[in-house]
Amino acid sequence: MTSNLNYQWKLARRPIGDIRDEDLSWHTTSVVKPNHREVLVRTIYLSLDPTNRIWMSDMDQYMPPVELGGVMRGGAMGEVLETKHPGYKVGDIVTGLFGWQTYSTVNGDNIRMSIPNGKGVPLPAWMSVLGLTGVTAYFGLVDICRPTKGETLVVTGAAGAVGSIAGQIGKILGMRVVGIAGSA
Repeated sequence: MTSNLNYQWKLARRPIGDIRDEDLSWHTTSVVKPNHREVLVRTIYLSLDPTNRIWMSDMDQYMPPVELGGVMRGGAMGEVLETKHPGYKVGDIVTGLFGWQTYSTVNGDNIRMSIPNGKGVPLPAWMSVLGLTGVTAYFGLVDICRPTKGETLVVTGAAGAVGSIAGQIGKILGMRVVGIAGSA
């Protein structure tokens, strides 16, 4: 590790409308060493997604909102620097909800995925087409819709992460794909 300092974005207040500078605050803290079954991860990539805005609000949602003063929640990919968890070793590349920070000390049981050493596969692909986004598009289309070659697939969120991948899978399956995308 090159630093004992952890840089974090914290939720300062709940946004009303568009996110403003005052809604988030920048903090410097000490890196927390891992305890039993925990892993210290250095963030390599951070995924900024529409759901980040939902997590900032206090409305009912599929998981608790980010607490005021808490590190902003976010999907990330990082390298394991220290581990007290038997399932991970130093140097592993992992993904999970590590938050908007340089270093995260997390329960190893909550890590979403350990990235296999795939030569020639760029790491960001594991946060999109090979990660949760791609899995959602694939199983939503192939297992739930069960399309057949020659059918027309209408993707209503074609400009979004899942929709763009679903459209590509539809084309691979020999479907006529119609994509719908809105504008602001």
